[in-house]
Amino acid sequence: MKLGKELAELTAGIDALYRRTPRSDGFLDKEGLIPVAVADVTPSSLRDYSEATAALLALRSRLSAEAESPLRRDYLEEMIDSLLALIETFEERPITFADRIRRQIRVDTQMIGDEILDGYRTTIRQALDELGFAGGTLADDLVRWETSAQVPADAVLATIRELTLEARTRASASMYPMDDQWMEPVGVNNVPFSAYCDYPSRKVLMNLDFAYTRFGLKHLATHEVFPGHLVHLALRERYVAEGSMPLDGAQVVTSSASSALFEGIADNGMFFLNWIDGPEDVLGVALQRLRSAQRCNAAWMMHGMGMAFDEIVPIIAEGSFQDPDATRSRLAFLSHKLRAPFVYAYWSGEVAVHELWKTVTLGRRTEFWQYLYSNMHTPRTLLNHWRGG
Repeated sequence: MKLGKELAELTAGIDALYRRTPRSDGFLDKEGLIPVAVADVTPSSLRDYSEATAALLALRSRLSAEAESPLRRDYLEEMIDSLLALIETFEERPITFADRIRRQIRVDTQMIGDEILDGYRTTIRQALDELGFAGGTLADDLVRWETSAQVPADAVLATIRELTLEARTRASASMYPMDDQWMEPVGVNNVPFSAYCDYPSRKVLMNLDFAYTRFGLKHLATHEVFPGHLVHLALRERYVAEGSMPLDGAQVVTSSASSALFEGIADNGMFFLNWIDGPEDVLGVALQRLRSAQRCNAAWMMHGMGMAFDEIVPIIAEGSFQDPDATRSRLAFLSHKLRAPFVYAYWSGEVAVHELWKTVTLGRRTEFWQYLYSNMHTPRTLLNHWRGG
């Protein structure tokens, strides 16, 4: 617990240093390094990033002797290294984008190849055929399905509210009692996201500039609320308050070692709730994964290959089966220095959690969820410390 308290205080101190540098008043810059903390943390008083680096290295040197468990030792090692990489970025020292992905998000993914993307496309084709959208190209048939399945703009908030209520019922019945928890959907415009879990205000901010299918809203209800971010944060808040989770578990830290599992847990919400209903949901999952992978590829094209944004947009639009204007809007965050590697947290996190989830027997799901939600993880620690079955 002592190490976790010290790490939380250091991380809050680094966040304070980051916020001292003048930036825009845009949504992402206002978030800082720590967008959400579910417990009070006193920031370490740090003069500069050099002092922060020295403190992190000193903390890392104590892990072998003081960590409470092998899981905590390994997680803290990876989290500290991700913060060191973030400091290199903040100080504008040379660090490659590949190293930022590897050290901050803790994955080796760069470009996601056609072998994987073609698998998603095959699943989409099969589901479209089953739904009766056949006879044209994959792109044309998918556009026809998305158009037919689109929820009217004036029904988006009511639909996601309905789906969130169903998700809460399912989560309470099979995972954790959550009947006392709620997040109200609220419409917003001109923001750099489709939906956002505003945990402190218990609201889901829904970008009404985007079009949504019913599947898309179902995905967001499970990702942002039940059993995704709301459940994850509520449990972490409870566990930290009870003293069963170290204080660093109270912080959401952007583009850090904790990011992939924060997003990966949320992106597996429909699977945890056993809520994949028929070919439309199968199609939706494959399309979600395809577009998530393509956003990783867009980030690599920009920051790993040096391609211009205007070159990237039409390539990703075609590969994602999306309108270029919609693609441009959804990729706008890639120019944000702190957020640029974060896109890998979605695809890599979803894969890391899902691959392990598929191995968990029905009788051990409760045990797996406890392991997943009550510990801080990276993709590597998640795999290495789960006792299978």
